[in-house]
Amino acid sequence: MGALKRNLITAQERLRDQVAHALRAALIAGELRSGQVYSAPGLAADFGISATPVREAMLDLAREGLVEPVRNKGFRITEVSERDLDQYTELRALIEVPTIGRVTRTAPSEALERLRPVAEEIVTRAREHDLIGYLEADRRFHLSLLGLAGNDRLVETVGDLRKRSRLYGLTGLDERGMLVASAEEHLELLDLMVAGDAASAEACMSRHLGHVRSLWAQARDEPVEPRPKRTLGVRR
Repeated sequence: MGALKRNLITAQERLRDQVAHALRAALIAGELRSGQVYSAPGLAADFGISATPVREAMLDLAREGLVEPVRNKGFRITEVSERDLDQYTELRALIEVPTIGRVTRTAPSEALERLRPVAEEIVTRAREHDLIGYLEADRRFHLSLLGLAGNDRLVETVGDLRKRSRLYGLTGLDERGMLVASAEEHLELLDLMVAGDAASAEACMSRHLGHVRSLWAQARDEPVEPRPKRTLGVRR
């Protein structure tokens, strides 16, 4: 029974992690709205699973500051101010820009080229209006690229900043046809790194972060009608 119990716990933890990841992606893409309260049973119905892993996943998000518990109701999606977004972007630039330069100077070109399919996937997802797929590919590309520096804590820190900053306005950017241009910057960055041009790669990374931040602000200033909420899914 010991092995069976361990397997069941592992499966439950895996489902909890999958739900938490899906919720983060849905929140970033605008499928879960800032300031709104969502119940675990209601979200569980969307997932087609029991409420327990959803409630546990929401508690994980609460520890990250993405949601806050509302007594007897569920969880409210926390709002992030413009000042918060500016500070998160500044921190990311301080960490990521010099790291990109270091990776360009030290990483083998073969290791960089292995990330090209992910960069191409980002563009493909943007063209297909697949926001969840776009976010997942974008996350994998940036964190894998930083991972080539060999500092796991750095990758964790940037991953946390990405979660907290959220790509606000992503739906609006997609509606305006601006998401593809942002997606293509990943290929430009990779080409510069493969060419060994560290200075230009750093400039590209800095421009990319600033570009994304300005697009968030533009999307916030000019809101568009959100798309109908679709059913969220996780692998069971």
